[in-house]
Amino acid sequence: MAILERLSSIHLSCLFVIVFACVCNGFYLPGSYMHTYPNGAPIFAKVNSLTSIETELPFSYYSLPYCKPPGGIKKSAENLGELLMGDQIDNSPYRFQMNVNESVYLCTTNPLNENEVKLLKQRTRDLYQVNMILDNLPAMRYAKQNGINIQWTGYPVGYAPPQSNEDYIINHLKFKVLVHKYEGSFKIIGTEEGMGVISEAEKEKASGYEIVGFEVVPCSVKRDPEAMLKLKMYDPVDPVNCPVDLDKSQIIREQERVSFTYEVEFVKSDIRWPSRWDAYLKMEGARVHWFSILNSLMVIFFLAGIVFVIFLRTVRRDLTRYEELDKEAQAQMNEELSGWKLVVGDVFREPNCSKLLCVMVGDGTQILGMAVVTIVFAALGFMSPASRGMLLTGMIILYLFLGIVAGYVGVRLWRTIKGTSEGWRSISWSVSCFFPGIVFIILTSLNFVLWGSKSTGAIPISLYFILLSLWFCISVPLTLLGGYLGTRAEAIQYPVRTNQIPREIPARKYPSWLLVLGAGTLPFGTLFIELFFILSSIWLGRFYYVFGFLLVVFVLLVVVCAEVSVVLTYMHLCVEDWQWWWKAFYASGSVALYVFLYSINYLVFDLQSLSGPVSAILYLGYSLIMAIAIMLSTGTIGFLMSFYFVHYLFSSVKID
Repeated sequence: MAILERLSSIHLSCLFVIVFACVCNGFYLPGSYMHTYPNGAPIFAKVNSLTSIETELPFSYYSLPYCKPPGGIKKSAENLGELLMGDQIDNSPYRFQMNVNESVYLCTTNPLNENEVKLLKQRTRDLYQVNMILDNLPAMRYAKQNGINIQWTGYPVGYAPPQSNEDYIINHLKFKVLVHKYEGSFKIIGTEEGMGVISEAEKEKASGYEIVGFEVVPCSVKRDPEAMLKLKMYDPVDPVNCPVDLDKSQIIREQERVSFTYEVEFVKSDIRWPSRWDAYLKMEGARVHWFSILNSLMVIFFLAGIVFVIFLRTVRRDLTRYEELDKEAQAQMNEELSGWKLVVGDVFREPNCSKLLCVMVGDGTQILGMAVVTIVFAALGFMSPASRGMLLTGMIILYLFLGIVAGYVGVRLWRTIKGTSEGWRSISWSVSCFFPGIVFIILTSLNFVLWGSKSTGAIPISLYFILLSLWFCISVPLTLLGGYLGTRAEAIQYPVRTNQIPREIPARKYPSWLLVLGAGTLPFGTLFIELFFILSSIWLGRFYYVFGFLLVVFVLLVVVCAEVSVVLTYMHLCVEDWQWWWKAFYASGSVALYVFLYSINYLVFDLQSLSGPVSAILYLGYSLIMAIAIMLSTGTIGFLMSFYFVHYLFSSVKID
């Protein structure tokens, strides 16, 4: 009967998993909601900041002499992440009408002055892209390079043909809007007053068209400014076949009047609204090398598993032999043998700079918790690319509220080392200010650089006050609360007593820091392939959305960091080196050094288009923040695992 009940529960569990999988298969990434447009409904495109992979300095769209909307420029509401990323989304004069194909005139500029010409030429040669958005979809452009079709988001400000010394501005856009007819079901709902009746107009509105694609073909066309000035905005003009010859293109030159026009074509598509982002997430430049990543993960996991298994067998054999001896034999063994058993009276001696260690472990716990929750939620589909800046906003909010965990861990470790709660407020304040303070100093320095370049990537003063308010009104109080809870928690008791006189550490043939630095190569091996795609998504404007693989890499990184740190700690204890605390932290934390060096390698060999010292300073500054965060989080993993291992190891030994 018990067997039948167990089988029944297994069947129910399997059924639940299958149903859950089916539900997940039909679940769409949140972050945007569906809009339907009836025939002839006006649709307005928006414009984001101008961006370039050459400079990484975003600028406002209207910093160039483009046509402005009739009602004036209005900024869209932006979240915290968008502001920090330098996005500036404004309205634009580009107006479409659902399922109405047209070619229209926008405006003609005043004669270009010297500053405007200089700015247009500079933006053109720096490969700046105009980022346009329609119904939350970025404009996509198809280009051909070396016989290969490449997809890009946005279109260039202008171009400089190799056979000409002149620069030409993009002033005519051919849009293709892919639409899908919404085929929703209609239900008549009964009410107390009677049956609700849906009118034909409401049905028509509900059964409108969804926008599922937004493509653009840019070209440069020289038009007669005198004839164009007689037209009003949105008057019809003749369509253009792109591309056109250079002698018929609009040159960037002083006293030239530039006329901006566009044409739009609506095309019926079989793409459904939940699948409209597939074209962006499967771009050629962002395709993940699945087999390469999987092979690296399997090899490293296999090697780390072998090391860990051998290590466990060695420790277990040592403990078994030690426990089987009587007291006299144990004493004789302690005198004759060297190794971890001889540092029993020093292994829990207070390390150097113990306060700094507690602060770094506390901050590392906070960063680690933020990373775990963010990656898990992103892997489950809660971080849609349609929600610009949501990933960064979510990370900041998580970091703020995880201050309570950081304060708790830092103060409890302080109590464990010192044996008293005295000074816990100082620890809590240091935990709340250490990593945020470093980030604040680096960002402020970079912000001065961005302010000097008049870039939209510069953090406004108002946002500075918002960030400081969040820091001191949420993170700091929660960290102090966590520290207070850490003083109330039960202290971790050491299994052995510490001698008053420290034991001399035997001289070694080579410095121990070489082994610590070398230990970081194994965790880096699990990370570097995925790191390439992450850096490409950040600096080359590509979409990164393989969070499922990132979750696998992250789990493997945690396992390898823990294993490497424990193995290194054991090796140091075996040579009677009882100063394991900082070595355990940096054994896994040293992976950050390789990450930073790899970032420099990526800058030199993969970001060759990046030009100017300002761009290099920005890149290195952000890479330094990333490396420090990785050091604190991976070092915390290694230290906590090593602390647990040392505590378990010496609690298993009989001590008189």
